Amino acid sequence: MKNNTCVLAYSGGLDTTFCVKYLQQERGLEVHTIFVNTGAFPENEIAEIEVKALALGVKEHRTADVSEDFYNNGIKYLLFGNILKNDTYPLSVSAERVFQAKAVLDYALEVGASSIAHGSTGAGNDQVRFDLIFQTLAPQIEIITPIRDLELTRQQEIDYLNENGVYIDGKKAQYSINQGLWGTSVGGAETLTSHLPLPESAWPNPLMKKESETLSITFEKGEAIAINGREMHPVELIRQLEKLATPFAIGRDTHVGDTIIGIKGRVGFVAAAPLILIKAHQLLEKHTLTKWQMQLKKQQSEWYGSLFHEGQFMDPVMRDIEAMLTSSQQRVCGTVTVNLNPYRFELAGITSPFDLMQSKVANYGEDTKAWAADDAKGFIKITATSGKLWHSYNQTPVES
Repeated sequence: MKNNTCVLAYSGGLDTTFCVKYLQQERGLEVHTIFVNTGAFPENEIAEIEVKALALGVKEHRTADVSEDFYNNGIKYLLFGNILKNDTYPLSVSAERVFQAKAVLDYALEVGASSIAHGSTGAGNDQVRFDLIFQTLAPQIEIITPIRDLELTRQQEIDYLNENGVYIDGKKAQYSINQGLWGTSVGGAETLTSHLPLPESAWPNPLMKKESETLSITFEKGEAIAINGREMHPVELIRQLEKLATPFAIGRDTHVGDTIIGIKGRVGFVAAAPLILIKAHQLLEKHTLTKWQMQLKKQQSEWYGSLFHEGQFMDPVMRDIEAMLTSSQQRVCGTVTVNLNPYRFELAGITSPFDLMQSKVANYGEDTKAWAADDAKGFIKITATSGKLWHSYNQTPVES
């Protein structure tokens, strides 16, 4: 039976603030808001978001912390797979949307809501990610998307709110910032172009340190477990690494890629901890995995990242790939040394009990105890066989 209870995924920003007033005044709904923290928001900001929601007259506000779930069922596999969309973007926002959607749905089912609302537009990826989770797990609940349905611009939202007693400073709302445990995205007028960079003022991590620092990250079965020898929970480790790297303004970049809906998209992001962890983990894998493990992992990781990015997290193939990724990490153990510098980081080297460079039979480019010169010549001769056969039957010169 339909009721007037609606649960809104609420961030406290312009879009979801508009949604609250619109759903109350234009749709006559009893609005319940939920803010889903994926692990990056401090307590004072979470409290401010609750104050904003209650000031808008919502029936009830809920805060859900999904950082543990996000790490254990999402980030961990993104790290195992060294996932960088288009070799650039660590799925900072796209990955967390799945876990936010699940938390919103759980709350809606708890309060018996007949509808769920979110502030996605009709031109972005998030609408797909949220709706796929809702439709897959609870097809009986109506989905309401005011920004998408009304095709509103940010200025139209601001004007509506100001007319209805909610003052919004247009200058402060100039940039859309999505903050999460696995990175922060930054969108604005410049990212709607192909040539303009984000101004320095748009970045949330100004350069504060210029003297280089060195740290070590220890991995156990593919998971980061310690910084500088101090062990901590992976979620806390990501936070601590972000604190250490942020003063160097590390992790800034702009991602350009194909969106789920078929158009090109461009967004700025800051992801110091994810980028350092992924590259450090990848270097450790180069030392501890075989070349065939590396090749298979690269193929499967590409699929995993693409499906995750496009909202297909609930497809069972994701669990299949996760099983393979987990299996591959059994000997990805050791410590990686990282140098932090202004705007960049360097991987200095690794130590690992499973380092395959610790060969007792040969040193690359130097000497070997495993084969003689004639063995090497015979190996090369056999390896060249297929090429010789092809060229013996294809003597026509290649046209320039």
